[in-house]
Amino acid sequence: MKKRINYYLLLLVFSFLTSSCSSVKNVPYFQDQQTDETETINNFSPITVQPQDILGINVTSLNPLASDIYNTNQNRVNGNNFDINPTNPITGILVDQNGNILLPSIGSIKVAGLTIPKVQEKIYNIVSPNLKEASVTVRLINFKISVIGDVEHPGVYPISNERVTITDALGLAGDLNITATRTNVLLVREIDGQRKFFHIDLTSKNLFSSPYYYLKNNDLIYVTPGKLKYAQASQGLQIGALLLSALSIVAIVYSTLHR
Repeated sequence: MKKRINYYLLLLVFSFLTSSCSSVKNVPYFQDQQTDETETINNFSPITVQPQDILGINVTSLNPLASDIYNTNQNRVNGNNFDINPTNPITGILVDQNGNILLPSIGSIKVAGLTIPKVQEKIYNIVSPNLKEASVTVRLINFKISVIGDVEHPGVYPISNERVTITDALGLAGDLNITATRTNVLLVREIDGQRKFFHIDLTSKNLFSSPYYYLKNNDLIYVTPGKLKYAQASQGLQIGALLLSALSIVAIVYSTLHR
């Protein structure tokens, strides 16, 4: 009878340990990456302006009074779509539903579908004949990404750099928790009025060459919780599992010593 009890206890401990080890195997990123490799970056594509984007446009010249005319239409843009921080409203020019912006003394300018450098060049070509040594700077102000799911700090993150990667985003969110599924991270992206879903494997080095490695404005990243997360839904369950393992080991030792 004691041998049978010992057998079941050993089986229980073994199952617990092997399940823990199997979950740890999928924790490291880029597992198939070899040392001393070189890879050409050819999957980055510049961000293009879309309707409802907010552009910060600054025109300067040797005559500030003349150039400031083009900067007077940049008002605070209010609304849930743009105010990431309600105490610090965004200031800029809203791209309307038709993809146009409105500049004083110029009128409507089509910018949708253009990269930020192309927008900058287009505005410069329009204002430079009227200004001496004109300079135009354009920024995408409302660039943000969302990271939710099994990460340390889920939330919405404003991005100042238009070249941002999925690893950057996960770093901002404090990285994945140990219980997260790294082989099936979901990226939700709006493309030409459609919402599309892409699944990403963080354990493969192919992530670096993926067309989804570089993020776009309003991208949503969802990190799926793993089985271990559900098994450890509460701290009580975690402590209970540890106590069960400890008691099992104690029982095995005790029964072995008292045969």
